[in-house]
Amino acid sequence: MKKDISPDRRRALLKKLIKEKGFVRIIEVHNGLSALIGERARVKQKNEFIEYDGLWESSFTDTASKGMPDAEIVGYESRLQTIDEILNVTSKPLVVDGDTGGSPSQFEFLVKKLERLGVSAVIIEDKVFPKRNSLDPSARQTLENPERFAQKIQRGNDVKISNDFMIIARIESLIAGTGLEDALKRAEKYIKAGVDGIMIHSKEDTPEDVLLFAKEYEKLCKKIGKRPPLVSVPTTYNLITDQELANHGFNIIIHANHLLRSAHKAMKQTAETILLNDRNFEAEPLCSSVQEIFKEVGFEWIKAQDRKYSKEQKISVIIPAAGKDPVFKEKPKALIDICGKTILKRQLESIRKIGLRNIAVIRGFKGEMINQKNIIYYENPDYEKKHSLHSLFTARKSMDNGFILIYSDILFNEEILRSLMQTEGDIVLIVDNSYRYHKHDIDKKLDLVISKTKPSSYYRTLQPSKMLEIKRIGKNIEKKDADYEFIGIAYFSEKGAEILKKVYDDCKNKNIKDNFHEAISFEKAGITDIIQEIIDRGFTVNGLEVYKGWIEIHNRKDKEIAEEMISTLT
Repeated sequence: MKKDISPDRRRALLKKLIKEKGFVRIIEVHNGLSALIGERARVKQKNEFIEYDGLWESSFTDTASKGMPDAEIVGYESRLQTIDEILNVTSKPLVVDGDTGGSPSQFEFLVKKLERLGVSAVIIEDKVFPKRNSLDPSARQTLENPERFAQKIQRGNDVKISNDFMIIARIESLIAGTGLEDALKRAEKYIKAGVDGIMIHSKEDTPEDVLLFAKEYEKLCKKIGKRPPLVSVPTTYNLITDQELANHGFNIIIHANHLLRSAHKAMKQTAETILLNDRNFEAEPLCSSVQEIFKEVGFEWIKAQDRKYSKEQKISVIIPAAGKDPVFKEKPKALIDICGKTILKRQLESIRKIGLRNIAVIRGFKGEMINQKNIIYYENPDYEKKHSLHSLFTARKSMDNGFILIYSDILFNEEILRSLMQTEGDIVLIVDNSYRYHKHDIDKKLDLVISKTKPSSYYRTLQPSKMLEIKRIGKNIEKKDADYEFIGIAYFSEKGAEILKKVYDDCKNKNIKDNFHEAISFEKAGITDIIQEIIDRGFTVNGLEVYKGWIEIHNRKDKEIAEEMISTLT
């Protein structure tokens, strides 16, 4: 992605480069993509890198890219839109082909507009409006009265507010066949009118005429006592090098239409190749890859910005799935089939629906059976010796930018995750108080929560979800004392993840051998134990209340209920 440049700074670059280098090399561009190519083109020659010094917005290629002839049919507003498109993606100086400049009042408008945009120069040709392209051998070229053209230059100079903006006169005498003497007379009038540069144009296939003009131009400028920069456009006399033209006194060398012409040839060949072969495979060698285009136009920069500023792009989802379940012993619990799809597959579908892509799964028991694509896997070989907290920390690398924790045995609606992503807390647990209305097996111990403020006595509410502060969490809380159940989904912001890691490391370094909250030791600690430790150290842990949209698969009865629920939805 280009570095931003102010219009004032860009406008001044052309004169600055001419002064520093003696001559500048400029390439034609006609839209944003060609401008990016012209801006970035760079080759190594004789142990040094060379590139274009600036860009040329050509009337011919701009209008041709719109499918129109070069006859001043496309108006200034359309041309200005192209110019703005080019300026938006580049930082090099831009020279604009102003055709004849239109009427004097039209030219005044053009000068003010281009100068304000940050264009460095406009080149106008001394032909009568509407002009015809100079390289058309059959076109009738009618030259403007040099006095009227000189007055147009003066009027342009009167309205510009910066000396950095250049008005350059394009002399068409050699094109119209009026000869060298007429070209020099016109150059003298235009220089005395205050022009900032002179362009001599030719459609001959040899450079003799323009080189002779350059020689006589030096004599003329000595006589006048002023030498504006000299411009060449070697479209037809293209055997002479840029350096040779510079040696003859040219300060600006414009390669005026080559990007459009080369694109036109390639597009025709590609279109015909597809027709000939009845498919596009044979056209691939003629094409840049989609990834190359993505890179050229800044998709990588956009993705980097998305990752920088978007929660969905930055954060990870971590699913601990390492443990061996006492009920479902034949496979990891994440692989339990619910109506033809595993729990894990259903979780991934819900996760991806809200744009989350960085997904990590922690494998342990029969981990080789978990092999979904586009997932980061972490291995926990100690899943039988330790508990869920230490399993979670095998995925520590995925915590850095914040993460969502999802237990591997729950089905949930993506709206729960969407609500969680919109919260502003650093550590937020999804909680539900509907557990008090359900019957549970006697061996099922819930992760219960006590909040600082009691939930409303009204079960139904207009508020779909609300934030609360948690003061206790654990399996040993009496149901009559609890306010909510932690369902197994939690959000840790970047700051929240940092708190979690620091508290974990501190506890680990203390080598705690005795009870750690509800665990018999730190080594056997669960995720709710570390959350309680975080609360006890004074950090805020919030709960986000929901009342539907999820189910835990704790036993085979839960599996049957889930299948019944899903069957009614499909």
